[in-house]
Amino acid sequence: MLHVLYLVGVSAFAASGVLAAHRANMDPFGGLALAFAASISGGTLRDLMLNRHPLYWTHDWVLLTVIMGVGVATIAYLRFWQLPQRSLLVVDATGLAVVTVIGARAAIDSDVTPLAVVIFGVITGVTGEVIRDVLCGEFPPLLLREDVYATAAAAGAALYLALDAAGVSDEPNAALSAGLVFALRIAAVYFGLHLPRPHGNRPDRAA
Repeated sequence: MLHVLYLVGVSAFAASGVLAAHRANMDPFGGLALAFAASISGGTLRDLMLNRHPLYWTHDWVLLTVIMGVGVATIAYLRFWQLPQRSLLVVDATGLAVVTVIGARAAIDSDVTPLAVVIFGVITGVTGEVIRDVLCGEFPPLLLREDVYATAAAAGAALYLALDAAGVSDEPNAALSAGLVFALRIAAVYFGLHLPRPHGNRPDRAA
């Protein structure tokens, strides 16, 4: 079940990579490059830090095929139709929610400390977005603004850890934890929720 869930997450990130490339006026090759970068960067960094080998995607042809298929399909769709204005944010929220949970599960399986589980969940969830934004020339990346993004991932990873410790099985745990990340991120997008700036509302200071 978690593998299927992960395919959903990387599919969302693959689509978000193409959408970001489209918004940055990149060609189809750039779109596919961002589809892969957004999809596998977080899991790759997590596995390298946890010393998990081989890297999860190097022997998973289904995963790579799904990323390629979603990337090509999204590119084809964008040639004929326009997506709603906030579609990138919604798709990105889906990827963030699912991949964060998968990252937390991998960290638990590696027997790291509870705080490290939350950290690895966040790393897995947000790294693809950072790589995508940097390659698109967006500075600062979404993660480094005051938007509720990494905070949502941390909340979901913490919930997954708590429910796992309480003996909740993977399926409902993953659904509840991913749902929390998605709900927090979507609420932030649609209701304009932001983290407080350390220096008030002065526009010349970083968030």
